[in-house]
Amino acid sequence: MDWDKLRIFHAVADAGSLTHAGDTLHLSQSAVSRQIRALEESLNTTLFHRHARGLILTEQGELLFDATSAMNKRLDTAAARIRDSEEEAFGELRVTTTTGFGTLWLAPRLPALYEKYPELKIDLMLEERVLDLPMREADVAIRMKEPSQADLIRKRLMNIRMRLYASASYCEQYGTPSRLEDIGQHRIICQNTTSAQVSAGASLIQSLFAYEIRSLLTVNNYFGVLQAVLNNLGIGVLPDYLTEDFPDLRRILPDVESAEVPVFLAYPEELRHSKRIAAFRDFVTEEIFAYRKNRKDEPLG
Repeated sequence: MDWDKLRIFHAVADAGSLTHAGDTLHLSQSAVSRQIRALEESLNTTLFHRHARGLILTEQGELLFDATSAMNKRLDTAAARIRDSEEEAFGELRVTTTTGFGTLWLAPRLPALYEKYPELKIDLMLEERVLDLPMREADVAIRMKEPSQADLIRKRLMNIRMRLYASASYCEQYGTPSRLEDIGQHRIICQNTTSAQVSAGASLIQSLFAYEIRSLLTVNNYFGVLQAVLNNLGIGVLPDYLTEDFPDLRRILPDVESAEVPVFLAYPEELRHSKRIAAFRDFVTEEIFAYRKNRKDEPLG
């Protein structure tokens, strides 16, 4: 099968338009159309339904697009490994983690990584959805649970817990509850239990809802919860990794906390020798060690 025709087919299927694919490939629309017709003739099938608003893949086209997508991902992996020199880490590194951890812990520490490896190009993908690393949706992930796929290299970084925090100004103005039964007298700020989050956090929130909470603010990520807490809106349910970077936070009801949440770094087995992965892994490990060393309640083990 003609590789050049497959490359053009993939661009058309991805763009849904001969014109847009031609712009990407620097080919005329007629040249792209000829290549698609030739591919269809060689396969003796129709790959696209054509209509006024663009192109839609047929069932046979979907099968071929799945194959070319897998091929592209494998080629990307090979190209990334080739680009990694024996001495340097450079090029694109796609990192995925949750919105909360990515914005509140990882992103503020990235200047140190860029200072050491200025030619890295990091694509930081923050979302609660677990991206498929073996299918190369990302190169490396930091996840709040152990990955289930067998073909991943994983490293446990630390454990975190969800706890109750308020700003120093809020505590001075409204006082702090001394018993869990008093929590209803304060505004609670948390993620909605239907939002994507670690189950331990959702369980803690559910336990708080057993008390008569008179005022409530829910946000769909921890960044929003933190901003509300720092602006003196109430008592927030937040991960304990924030205390080092936000010293204004005061812990409320020290006996109230979630179960432990393990934090794992993971990447595909095929990227074991990637210098970019090694640079990022070592950087995160060093930062985690420094973080844990600064905490009085976290053993280094």
